[in-house]
Amino acid sequence: MAIKYKSKAFVYKKSNVNEADKIFSVFTDNFGRLDIFAKAIRKINSKLRGGIDIFSLSEIEFIQGKSRKTLTDANIIKRFAAEPYSLEKNETAYKIAEVVDKYIKGQEKDSGLFNLLKESFLKLDGEELKDKKLVLVYYYFLWNALSLLGYRSEVNECARCSKKLMPSQLYFSGKHGGVICGECADKEKNEPEHCQKINADIVKILRIILLKDWATLSKLKIEDSTQKSLLEVSENAMHSFSPNYS
Repeated sequence: MAIKYKSKAFVYKKSNVNEADKIFSVFTDNFGRLDIFAKAIRKINSKLRGGIDIFSLSEIEFIQGKSRKTLTDANIIKRFAAEPYSLEKNETAYKIAEVVDKYIKGQEKDSGLFNLLKESFLKLDGEELKDKKLVLVYYYFLWNALSLLGYRSEVNECARCSKKLMPSQLYFSGKHGGVICGECADKEKNEPEHCQKINADIVKILRIILLKDWATLSKLKIEDSTQKSLLEVSENAMHSFSPNYS
């Protein structure tokens, strides 16, 4: 008799297979990342149909076969992307899901990541943020997820020489794992792609994010130029963590 496993699962990706089946990519509180096969779930009379969907937190039950895990029961605890869901919220949700899909490989329990994922979607779902600020939820998730995965950026002192940072001479180096001083940046002239000039606002934002101070972060006024710089710094960090990220 097959053993049944139960877990809470956040669904971040789904794909259709065969005529009526689906595969759900989920991150669970008990087993980490899993791909779950849902047989005949696309049929109208499927008992599983209403219990699991993308961007939902569900209680799932599955069995382990020779080559795959098969869903046997599912009940939605919370559906995060309930209608109406704005285009900007959907874009942010998929950006978070992309980070999970590309960075988290293999089956390994990680309560910190599971809670961060749930927390981030609760913020996305419940906060009355203006569209321009919704992306802050993504950055909040991204930088704290990288930290949990072992890549916590140094933002309080020079990541290269450990000296005090001067507001007028700030650079971000993915290669060295954080913010570096002007003197250290001069030594990286032969590798400019690894060293990005930033201003004090970026360092302030990163410090707030890594402190998980959402109350302060959500109230910040962020100019377009700062948004652009934050995007570039985030891409720098992602490429350094995973050179194949695109």
